[in-house]
Amino acid sequence: MIVISNPTAIANEINTIHTLFENGLELLHIRKPDFSETEMKTFVSKIKTAFRHRLVLHSHHQLALEFGIDRIHFTEKNRVATSQESLENWKKSGYTLSTSIHQMSDFEALSSVFDYAFFGPVFKSISKPNYVSNLDFKKELEQRKNNKTALIALGGITSENIKTALAFGFDDVALLGSIWNDNHSIENFKLCHDLL
Repeated sequence: MIVISNPTAIANEINTIHTLFENGLELLHIRKPDFSETEMKTFVSKIKTAFRHRLVLHSHHQLALEFGIDRIHFTEKNRVATSQESLENWKKSGYTLSTSIHQMSDFEALSSVFDYAFFGPVFKSISKPNYVSNLDFKKELEQRKNNKTALIALGGITSENIKTALAFGFDDVALLGSIWNDNHSIENFKLCHDLL
C-alpha cells in the first residue's frame, strides 16, 4: 500500500509518517509541489534513516542519492518533458520509477521504464472537493494490455471502496485524503491495510 503526503505541511506530519511506517506502510510518496530544495532537504532529514528507502520523491530528484532514496516519481507534466534517454539513465542507475496518468491510452503508451503508475481519481476525491472522473474504470481496465507497469488506483480511496478498486483490475491503491483529511489517519490506514 502507498500513501501520498499532504501537499502542504500539516501538524505532527513527521510523527504520523513514522507511525504509518511502524504500522506497515510500504511506500510514502513525498509530494510537496511548492517546496524549495532546501525545504525538501529539511523535511526528508526529519524522517528516520531506517525509513528513507521507502520514500519516493516527486520533486528535487537530485536529492535522492544524498538521502539514500532509490525511488522517484514523475508527474505527468515532468514525464512528457523528460527524454526517454534521461528516464533510461535513471533506471540504469538502479532507481524505481513511477508516474501519473489520467487516460488509459496514456497508460498503454507508457515506456517500460516505469514500474507503476497512478490513475485517478477513481472515486470522488477526498482531498480535492468536486474532483471526480467521468470514466468507467471497470470498462477502461478491461481494455488493459500493458502488464509491465503496475496500475495504482488513486482518488477517494477508503476502506469502504478498496475492494471495488481492486475488482476493477487495479494492482494496488494509494491513499491521500483518507489519511490527511481526517483526525483518524492511523486508524484509517490500519482499516485499509487490513483489507489488502
